[in-house]
Amino acid sequence: MDTIINATGIAYGVALILASFVRSRVLESMRVDVMFIPQASEKTRPVNLFVGLLVSGYAIYSLWLR
Repeated sequence: MDTIINATGIAYGVALILASFVRSRVLESMRVDVMFIPQASEKTRPVNLFVGLLVSGYAIYSLWLR
């Protein structure tokens, strides 16, 4: 079960990293800056890169500790 949760975290982190560079209808719905910043724009897109690196990095680290 832990492996599934960590794999999902890695996939979401990669999706956030892609959302900071690629425009897609699916990736736009996963953007973190749109969820938390009231007037999100192209200038707030780098937030997704930072959060994506944190999420996927933590999931990879958690898998590595097992």
